[in-house]
Amino acid sequence: MTETPAPPRTSPLNDRHEALGASFTDFGGWNMPVRYTSDLAEHRAVREAAGLFDISHMAEFRVEGEAAAAFLDYVLAGRLSTMKIGKAKYSLVLAESGGIVDDVIVYRTGEQSFLVISNAGNRDAVAAAFDLAQRTWVPATEVPEPATEVPEPATEVPEPATEVPEPATEVPEPATEVPEPVEGTKTLATAAPASDASTGSATAAGGTPTVAAPASDASTGSATGAGGSLAVADVTDDYALIALQGPEARGILSSTPGVEITGTALDELGYYAWTEGTFQGAPLFVARTGYTGEDGYELMIPTAQAAPLWDAALAVGADRGLVPCGLAARDTLRLEAGMPLYGHELSRDIVPAQAGLGRVVAVDKEAFIGKDGLSSGPADAPVLVGLVSEGRRAGRAGYAVLHGDDTVGEITSGALSPTLGHPVAMAFVAPAASAIGTELSIDVRGTRIPATVTALPFYRRNA
Repeated sequence: MTETPAPPRTSPLNDRHEALGASFTDFGGWNMPVRYTSDLAEHRAVREAAGLFDISHMAEFRVEGEAAAAFLDYVLAGRLSTMKIGKAKYSLVLAESGGIVDDVIVYRTGEQSFLVISNAGNRDAVAAAFDLAQRTWVPATEVPEPATEVPEPATEVPEPATEVPEPATEVPEPATEVPEPVEGTKTLATAAPASDASTGSATAAGGTPTVAAPASDASTGSATGAGGSLAVADVTDDYALIALQGPEARGILSSTPGVEITGTALDELGYYAWTEGTFQGAPLFVARTGYTGEDGYELMIPTAQAAPLWDAALAVGADRGLVPCGLAARDTLRLEAGMPLYGHELSRDIVPAQAGLGRVVAVDKEAFIGKDGLSSGPADAPVLVGLVSEGRRAGRAGYAVLHGDDTVGEITSGALSPTLGHPVAMAFVAPAASAIGTELSIDVRGTRIPATVTALPFYRRNA
């Protein structure tokens, strides 16, 4: 007997989207707004003024305890233990094969506490990876102290991918597979339900404020072992996530009635950093991150206060050009900025170096999930490149890329760039065809469209 699929979940802002006349799509198991007016108008608003996005379908996990930093060093590809409190870092969850299970952003909220945000379609996969890692991780006897000074990366790190549909009618399917079991028999401890200790708000050692919230019942576990205490909690259902993006974002947020920044001031907050605030008395987590290529903020707030915050921001931003934006505009924005999308540029069949993310992996760590698999990848695996074309016909995901008469790759994402006025695309191609300036062609429904390999990103905002 075939089971009836569960209806898609709705955002805490669903009523607001319906009132604004949004078109919806089932994405990652959520019924989310794809557009309100037109993709082009919403895209341009973000580049020229500001856009407000509901990204509440994203998944949030809290990782806390004495062993939290060392545990994340094991379960993620990057080195998280050296992060400063108040900073954010892009990282990857890898399979044992070295393939990408998901890309995430990690925020250090205290000496022993972190917030991890992952993609909606990979929520279960990331939860399973955390659970499995708790049972297979053999911690070192010492937990690294947070670094007092960590050099900032020379270039911006790609934002985590929010699963969003192409502006065309086709919508990518979200990933649903969970990680394969990690080899090994030693365990830290048997997982147990998380306690209720993580409630309310707190201030971390050193005076850095943190925002704490009740943990959900889903995907939680706590343990104490050789590396110290550890608790992992899926808190997705406790929060809404709203992205305010564009050159007017700071002015709009600082003018929104009810918003009070109690931590680092917005004009002092660095990129890939977060600060604490309140909205009408509710805790507000404000991160200077995003997925559009523009400056802006991602706002995490308890679900009960999400609609009032959305309303207040739209009202104060109306005179500054702020508009509500759907996921289709978000997709063309991230494409212009050269940011990867899970299921397109990232998957379990792709290792980080192929996608230009080799620098995200701390290969010198003694142990982390996927390390052995990364050392055995094929040398001739296709690599991710940018392609630019003239005219109006754009390559789309799945279209073949040719070098002469030979098929050398495939488009992963493509569109007519609203900002640049010509087609852009990302594609995986053979290494021999990946050099900047190489002349290729795209098979667009039987017609070959000339394309040139170019460096990513296609668009970079003015500082």
